[in-house]
Amino acid sequence: MWRYANVLPDAEPVTLGEGWTPVLPSRRYPGLLIKEEADNPTGSFKARGMSMAVTMARHYGLKKLAAPSAGNAASALAAYAAAAGIEAHIFMPRDVPMANYLEGVAYGAHVTLVDGLISDCGRMVAEGAKREGWFDVSTLKEPFRVEGKKTMGYELVEQLGWKYPDAVFYPTGGGVGLIGMWKAFDEMEQLGWVSGKRPKMIAVQASGCAPVARAWKEGAAASTMFENAATFAAGLRVPKPYGDSLILEIVRESAGTVVDLPDEQILASLLDWARNEGLLLCPEGACATAAYDHLIADGLLKPEDRVVLFNTGSGLKYVDAIAEAMHLARPGAKKYPQRTPVGGIITPQ
Repeated sequence: MWRYANVLPDAEPVTLGEGWTPVLPSRRYPGLLIKEEADNPTGSFKARGMSMAVTMARHYGLKKLAAPSAGNAASALAAYAAAAGIEAHIFMPRDVPMANYLEGVAYGAHVTLVDGLISDCGRMVAEGAKREGWFDVSTLKEPFRVEGKKTMGYELVEQLGWKYPDAVFYPTGGGVGLIGMWKAFDEMEQLGWVSGKRPKMIAVQASGCAPVARAWKEGAAASTMFENAATFAAGLRVPKPYGDSLILEIVRESAGTVVDLPDEQILASLLDWARNEGLLLCPEGACATAAYDHLIADGLLKPEDRVVLFNTGSGLKYVDAIAEAMHLARPGAKKYPQRTPVGGIITPQ
């Protein structure tokens, strides 16, 4: 990520090797590329934003950071705070993927599981920040996470030979990545690094939590709270994105669209890509692949269009949620002896 240091805030990086993730061509769709963000530290694109945010927190001498998270942002904050020697306070819904909870605890963060959604976690962080003196690094409530996320836009254009694709599909919970990429496109055009028509920005959501999609269909300038939000794509379970008006403005300006799909369709696409492309997408990434099929069928895109889909994290971080969606239970485990005698050659008798 720090190859773009000249267009990032000037500070000594707190880095774990984030960024420069591969662009993988689909084996079945000639115009389709996957931007594989699972290769980032802590297994998701959240590493970019948290690397930048924690870098600047250390630069300014902050000692305690706090954030709500639907999962992967918590993992990233915990890891980068540990690397920087900064205290981290994380609030997550109780039913987040186990991997995210484990990471937060393992990295030494103060983790609170909440009976509610990320919006409830955000309220608790805001209250605690006033009471405890934490600095709130929630989505778009500090200026630097978007700076880290914008590097996805720089990378994307550089990896495509300094040319825009026709469309970008982005799983949209908080939407900072989409906002950051749009900022990157503007900066690159000012620098003279890229020209031409910007890509259609396609925001994708799960139907069980689709506030931006609903606002898009209604022609609204901002979303309203999505009640009873429920989807196994944990990163998309954001009932009222803080940057919703920016997301909608970008989609409209780019002549893009917002698509929402049910969990059944997302799971089907996840399994299809695992079995036919060898990629275990995260549910949010599978929402993007399902949306691609949907828009090809609708004729909004043509198969020959050059399209980039973001897989925002590793499917391995969601094994419990994916297994539950597949109705897959662990087979009965056989208890093996701790030591097997093999005649005293390898182990004692």
